Amino acid sequence: MKEFIEKAVQDYYGEEIAWCYGCGRLHKDGHHFRTGWLNNTNQTVTYYRPTKDQIGIPGFIYGGLIASLIDCHSMGSAALVLHRKNGHEIGDGTEPPRFVTASLHIDYLKPTPEGALLKAVGTVEEIHPKKWKVVTEMFADDIFCAKGEVIAAVMPDTFKKK
Repeated sequence: MKEFIEKAVQDYYGEEIAWCYGCGRLHKDGHHFRTGWLNNTNQTVTYYRPTKDQIGIPGFIYGGLIASLIDCHSMGSAALVLHRKNGHEIGDGTEPPRFVTASLHIDYLKPTPEGALLKAVGTVEEIHPKKWKVVTEMFADDIFCAKGEVIAAVMPDTFKKK
């Protein structure tokens, strides 16, 4: 299974906003989640292999990591879709839009086993010019473990450092 996203939306966020613990490429201690297009579809994907210290109980990944993965993946997914809607593709020299979480709901369906490759797959729906609904399904290897419904809001310019 492919584990690395070559052109991740997070690689193209401006330096002033690339510090998220989950997906910020500039956060030295963060997870560095990377979101890109899933093959030639309109869905998005993020792969992540948890470290041994990211357990809730021995043998299983803690729920906070799963929430972070679904949250960051969903923000990256909304950015990819809006960037494409605006006529751009990742790496074309145009900075993609940035989103913030307006709502995060997660259903934990099965315990997530330690040692598995996590795969988040997102489907995005526009619900308002500044708000997008993202449904993200998270798999551990081939086990469907969690599902999130996230409302992503376009990041206001006031969030960016001047």
